[in-house]
Amino acid sequence: MASSEAEDTATSNKHVPSPAAKETYKKAGTFFENNQFEEAIEQYSKAIKQDPKYASAYFNRALAYAILNKYENALRDAEMVLDLEPDSHDAPYIMGIIAEYQKDFQGAKEWYEKALARKPDYEQAKARLEALEEKKNKVIVGEQPANQNTADNTSKSTVVEEGQIKKIKWHESKINFNDVVGMKKEKNLIYENIVLAIKKPELLKAYGKKLGLGVIFYGPPGCGKTYFVNAIGGETKSKVIVAAINEIVDMYAGNTEKNMHAIFEQARQNTPCVVFFDELDALGTKRSGGGGGENQSFMRMAVNQFLQEMDGVEKNPEGIFVIGATNQPWDIDPALKRSKRFGESIYIPPPDYKTRRSAFVYNTRKMPLGRMSYGRLARATMGFSQADIEEICDKAALIPAAEEDRTGKRRKILMSDFISMIKKKGNSLDEWYAMIKKEIISKTETQIVDGKKQEIVKEGQLSSEEKQKYKALVKDVKRNSNAFYKGVKKFMRVFAIYLF
Repeated sequence: MASSEAEDTATSNKHVPSPAAKETYKKAGTFFENNQFEEAIEQYSKAIKQDPKYASAYFNRALAYAILNKYENALRDAEMVLDLEPDSHDAPYIMGIIAEYQKDFQGAKEWYEKALARKPDYEQAKARLEALEEKKNKVIVGEQPANQNTADNTSKSTVVEEGQIKKIKWHESKINFNDVVGMKKEKNLIYENIVLAIKKPELLKAYGKKLGLGVIFYGPPGCGKTYFVNAIGGETKSKVIVAAINEIVDMYAGNTEKNMHAIFEQARQNTPCVVFFDELDALGTKRSGGGGGENQSFMRMAVNQFLQEMDGVEKNPEGIFVIGATNQPWDIDPALKRSKRFGESIYIPPPDYKTRRSAFVYNTRKMPLGRMSYGRLARATMGFSQADIEEICDKAALIPAAEEDRTGKRRKILMSDFISMIKKKGNSLDEWYAMIKKEIISKTETQIVDGKKQEIVKEGQLSSEEKQKYKALVKDVKRNSNAFYKGVKKFMRVFAIYLF
């Protein structure tokens, strides 16, 4: 939609863009509305070249960069808006969006509040700020960002002095199993193996059941392992400590062991407590094999201390539960996986059709929506992770928000917005499955023997016992690496995107 002159200059009364720049800006807006963000960026750049003080062009180009995950470029453009218009309410708004996409929820909150301080009736900033509190409770994938608090009630930041952890932060999560969509089987397993042990240890004791003290969540990235940990924290009203490996391992002698001890000591002081080690394979890597240098030595010290701390929890398990998460469980030191330490391994699979559909319903429940077909969205995202779906929903909401900023016209979020984002969002799991297949099942290498090329199939690193132990993951890897099944996924997605 073409913007009027008044709309083009809405962000400022100090500068009127040149006619040529305004015309180019309108062309860019057409591309943006058609979700052709690369083309829109090209036109916004042209408008900026025609008029270097065109703040609205910088602002909209920042939005386009943010949608394409080019955060550094988006940040530079937002800073230019602030330079051109120090009192701008739009610049803090886009700064907040960038921070939110990068999971810096506290930073995003501060930017949205700054935008509202400059324009109290800024509806878009209000809407994102209202949704942000709940989002702060969600950690979808990977390690917890440094600036993120997953709840209001949180200890002060982790204190590290001269390589030693003096105090570790913890939080109380406000989400529970009602916020975990789908995965009924996994929820039942987690309830029986973790929640009961924390909430009702006397019930298990009455039946002679030994209390567990640790489990391993394993499965593809972005499918909810970390989110489950926060749900457990909320369900059991336990404090949650997220143990960051980069804070534990230190090059100076003795610090690594002291840091590991400090984490468990903090947990003992704040029971009931869930201690969460993400990417456990990076910490608890197998100690067998030679080499590795100094860094490997630090890791061995960390593993040995970890084993001692787990032994201490084993002797007095009440009030502390340890959860490790990994995408590659076969790389974890076998001593950590033995019974009574991490005795149970629970597979967190990629979302099936029902879970994907529920994920779209959950992530859009507070959005102003047009007519929706959640079944179509679920089919169009076959093979996607839950993290992918959340990102699609969030970026679909940005499209009408950016339109309203340019035109002043409000509309609902449409199916076309979601479909557009699905087209642009690649399937994050396909590449991961291909990589893992080579590691754990088999890979084909071409070698020259007697001057002739020969293809040799090399078996993966999993033993037959490990293949049996992680058979659910192995099965998924084989299926998703199969050419026929990949064709089925592609057909389903294309059918849902372009036909129905």
